[in-house]
Amino acid sequence: MVQRTFSIIKPDAVKKNAIGEALGYFEKAGLKVVAMKMLHLTKEEAKGFYIVHKERPFYDELTTFMSEGPIVAVVIEGEDAIVRVREIMGATNPAQAAPGTIRAALGANIERNAVHGSDSGQSASFEIPYFFSALEIMNI
Repeated sequence: MVQRTFSIIKPDAVKKNAIGEALGYFEKAGLKVVAMKMLHLTKEEAKGFYIVHKERPFYDELTTFMSEGPIVAVVIEGEDAIVRVREIMGATNPAQAAPGTIRAALGANIERNAVHGSDSGQSASFEIPYFFSALEIMNI
């Protein structure tokens, strides 16, 4: 089934000038980038995006990190895109990520792990419109 999912190239990967490298993993897997923008989240915008983690002990640290520099927000489309993007990204902790995954290649640690990706259809349905209007998503 063709799906749309959401990913963020996080501030650490943007700072490393690895935007194209990160996107290349998705494209080489046959997935399509159907929307993309670079922006710098405020702390409040990061808190709104990560509201699901509000009660977690890492929430403040995470939202501070996500607002420290520019990010690239991306909508990705393809066959079973949600699961495939998660596989391509690798484990949250880069030390546990399989070789050949984005986090194994570009992540530094569990916080600075280069990319975010929706973990379910429900998450994608919140995350995509948080950053994109329907007019900004292409049908390619």
